[in-house]
Amino acid sequence: MTRFIVVTGTDTGVGKTVVTAALARLFQSRDQTVRVVKPVQTGVAEGEPTDADEVNRRCGEIAEDLARLGQPLAPESAALATGDALPTVAEHVERIRAVDADVVIVEGAGGVLVRLDLDGGTIVDVATALDAEVVVVTRESLGTLNHTGLTVEHLRRAGLDPVLVLGSVDAVPSLDASHNHDDLPRLTGCRVVGRVPAGAGGMEVEDFRHDAPAWFAELD
Repeated sequence: MTRFIVVTGTDTGVGKTVVTAALARLFQSRDQTVRVVKPVQTGVAEGEPTDADEVNRRCGEIAEDLARLGQPLAPESAALATGDALPTVAEHVERIRAVDADVVIVEGAGGVLVRLDLDGGTIVDVATALDAEVVVVTRESLGTLNHTGLTVEHLRRAGLDPVLVLGSVDAVPSLDASHNHDDLPRLTGCRVVGRVPAGAGGMEVEDFRHDAPAWFAELD
């Protein structure tokens, strides 16, 4: 039976792609087959690397995007700006369900309210349809309590029970970060199951592959 995991974030730029690749390495280290799907990739010109390419560089050829738009905007906004068509969330879900792997990781775009199609569908709808586990990637810095709390509240209203991953953890945390490490689980009621070190995206591939599984000591 396939295990579906949806990776979303409190915002754009929180480290979802690096976390997605690191999660893939975790399950690969357990001798499980892994596939990564990005429903919609935006803001990438022809020939430029996508998020799926970044995952493939670190984990082998396991990732793909299902739709690609050139404008550096949210998927719905990019499609409306150019007149391009977008697959519906239901179409994305059908394709994701057909993926043959022990673990399928789905990387969203931006945060939980970002629209992935022209019908108002979001990554929350994808997670609900797949009965997926949800990983929220968040920051350790000031402001994260509000952003993470709002994200978790929305997911719980949809019947989902997320866990948290800190997407970029400094070796020597600042005052606010050191408190947020404790306050995030206390205030949201969510487990922090992963801590990805700052700079992980720039690591040498072999070092990344070796180190990544240890960043998720609390994830079954």
